[in-house]
Amino acid sequence: MVAVEGISGFDVGMVNLTGELVKLQMKKRRVEDTPEVKKVLRRASNDDMNRMSENKNRERDALIKARAIARNLGLEMKLAEVEIQADGRKATFFYTADDRVDFRELIKVYASEFRVKVEMRQIGARQEAGKVGGIGSCGRELCCSTWLTDFKSVNTTAARYQNLSINQAKLSGQCGRLKCCLNYELDTYLDALKDFPDDCDVIETSTGKASLQKRDIFKNLMWYSYDNSNKQYPLTISRVKEIRQLNMQGIRPDELKAVEVVTSKPNKEADLGFADVVGQISLRSLEKASQKRKAKNREKQQKDQQQQREKGKGGEQQARQGGQQQPRQGGRPEQKGRERGDQKPREPRPDNRGGEQKPRENRGDQKPREPRPDNRGGEQKPRENRGDQKPREPRPDNRGGEQKPRENRPPREPRPDNRGGEQKPREPRPPREPREPRDPKPENKQ
Repeated sequence: MVAVEGISGFDVGMVNLTGELVKLQMKKRRVEDTPEVKKVLRRASNDDMNRMSENKNRERDALIKARAIARNLGLEMKLAEVEIQADGRKATFFYTADDRVDFRELIKVYASEFRVKVEMRQIGARQEAGKVGGIGSCGRELCCSTWLTDFKSVNTTAARYQNLSINQAKLSGQCGRLKCCLNYELDTYLDALKDFPDDCDVIETSTGKASLQKRDIFKNLMWYSYDNSNKQYPLTISRVKEIRQLNMQGIRPDELKAVEVVTSKPNKEADLGFADVVGQISLRSLEKASQKRKAKNREKQQKDQQQQREKGKGGEQQARQGGQQQPRQGGRPEQKGRERGDQKPREPRPDNRGGEQKPRENRGDQKPREPRPDNRGGEQKPRENRGDQKPREPRPDNRGGEQKPRENRPPREPRPDNRGGEQKPREPRPPREPREPRDPKPENKQ
């Protein structure tokens, strides 16, 4: 921050560039390097910074009072901003007006009210929008308030070259003028339109005259329509030139030979509702995506309900089968003699040995089974008498002695070595040598 020479005082500014780049920036801003350029006095001190902050705080109140004074005097002008010098000796009033304004009386009132030297500066609507600031239709901060310094004139022809609809509400910015961004892509459109013929606004066919409606630089097509219909026909550039040459010879072709414009299939991003080429969002694609999701959710719910029903039916069948099989699984010898008169006779099953199985309907009169013989040759005792059976005697030891209970066994001693000595830890054996192949044994012939 430095203090620079001002009008009847000093002002405070910031040095943000030095060296040879300064000349380039001055050329860009169209500032001439003349002796009238103000000099740098000194580095800004704390007192200079405090005075500048105090005067900056006065600007808002001064703007409100200045607007009230101009309204009382009946002047057709709009004050946009007031800048007060760092030392408080000068004030610059920026205003916009459609016609010339006689503000001689106004300057006297401002000088007596604010006790400063008054300077009136007229600006345009675009500069006013840059000082006020805001957000444009693109969603970003205004170009005039961020980086744009050179304002060029914008005409409606720029919109026509780009095939934009002449809608004043859409083409105008916050300043009320045409948007500056209409000039950004104008050069690209002008270069692309060089390949299109200029003298083909009207072509003649046997059906009638067809007039040009628009040019599509992306697909290199020219759209024509007849005077008596609103239907448009896309033609290639070569076809238009061919028809134009025939018309110059006095020949009218029978057909235009329009091209079939095939729309590309929408990609997944367009189905999900992302921005398309123009930068707009399709609401129909969002609705379709939501409908698809709802349909998938319904299918999942129906499948889950059907699976639950099948599981429930399977559980009931298992429970029924289990209820019928419980008496069979828990059947004991004393329950086998029950009557089965109510049960239907089963079909005879084939015997494993090849014979047919006898029917079971006579089992009610069947006698109880005899006890099976023991595997050791004795008869099997019935289970109901086992409660009075004596405990088993200890089995003889494999070595001929009686088996001792485990709790009284002493710990085992190390086994003697096969050679009569104590057992030694095993040593690693050397690798075996390969054996020689044996002679084949003679076959025993009888």
